Amino acid sequence: MTSEEGLFVTFEGIDGSGKSTQARLLAEALIAAGHDPLLTREPGGSPGAEEIRRLLVEGPPERWSAETEILLFTAARRDHLEKTIAPALAAGKIVISDRFVDSTRVYQGAVRGALRAMVDELHCRMIGREADITLVIDMQADAALSRGLARRSGEDRFEDFGGAFQQRLRQGFLDLAAEFPARCHVVEGARPVQDVARQVWSILERSA
Repeated sequence: MTSEEGLFVTFEGIDGSGKSTQARLLAEALIAAGHDPLLTREPGGSPGAEEIRRLLVEGPPERWSAETEILLFTAARRDHLEKTIAPALAAGKIVISDRFVDSTRVYQGAVRGALRAMVDELHCRMIGREADITLVIDMQADAALSRGLARRSGEDRFEDFGGAFQQRLRQGFLDLAAEFPARCHVVEGARPVQDVARQVWSILERSA
């Protein structure tokens, strides 16, 4: 595993799947192995993007249309790319992001409306960067939803859409992984946390 030219790793999956935990554990494992990774998240990851995050993840489910969400997510992502991701990659770091454009492709582009072409066009024009490796942490939607709501984080806007929505999201992520097999790896998340982390590390070693 090398980071001379930088490596961009993203974690994707439905709410409560454990992707945030796995992103953190991977960062810790890389530090233990002598690397200096950057752990970040979306929406957020830069001061401007964190301000937009509050608009997106708080409030009632009907607060924004899918079209408005796409614009907000893209604006946050652009700031995140400019201020955080691109400089770290240029410095040769391994960047680990808890969500990136694949979440927008699934949440707004595939599940909340037939808007995938809009998501991809905006991404091409405004971001122009894909992850090198994407780990899709997969688990049953009802179990993930229960876990996500139990956190009581105050950022439950998307969980509040309910179980059927989460099930559509799960299938959307699985379909996306099949669409991009060269970079996407599906990892079964309904296992002990350290077992999942070991598989994530193994994938990174093989793919980096």
